[in-house]
Amino acid sequence: MPLYHTAVHRFDPECAGERWRDYIAWSGLEQLREVVSLDQLLCPNFFESLTTEDWEYNVHEDFKTDLFHNLEHVLRRAAARRCFQVLGVMQSPSAVEVAEMRDPRFEFCGFDLLEAEAGGISALVNCGGFERSFSNQELNPLGLIGDHERALEIQACLAAEYPDEPHARCDVWAIYRYSLGS
Repeated sequence: MPLYHTAVHRFDPECAGERWRDYIAWSGLEQLREVVSLDQLLCPNFFESLTTEDWEYNVHEDFKTDLFHNLEHVLRRAAARRCFQVLGVMQSPSAVEVAEMRDPRFEFCGFDLLEAEAGGISALVNCGGFERSFSNQELNPLGLIGDHERALEIQACLAAEYPDEPHARCDVWAIYRYSLGS
């Protein structure tokens, strides 16, 4: 399982300000200190328009062109940009793949469940809650699920409990944050 890289806008009180306060009031997720996600609405991707050079390093699959095989390219492009963070992500990883990811430049943040068809919306933090599948209190301070097995349970439960809801058909993504001190 490859670790892809990207840069996304930080969604926290410092960078989002009023938008953050409105989000917390709407979502009720008062335990969050920030959202670390590939959710396109809350954490828009840095790579909105791809350059010719980006196409040399990115993933050439639908809905993944803002993910990259080359960390150095992402770091170069997003260098010193305020309110952006570099992430390493794995789509549908096994527990073994997560355990074996030992790149010291990255800190494990948790698992997100992102809409499978377009991959743009997080079922965990941007759908108003799916109370028959998980409790909002299960989310860690970054808006993620900390346990791989629990993330897979939520994925299955979302599909079973909300079969007509497109945001409930999800892929599990492991999310790691690049440490700038590395």
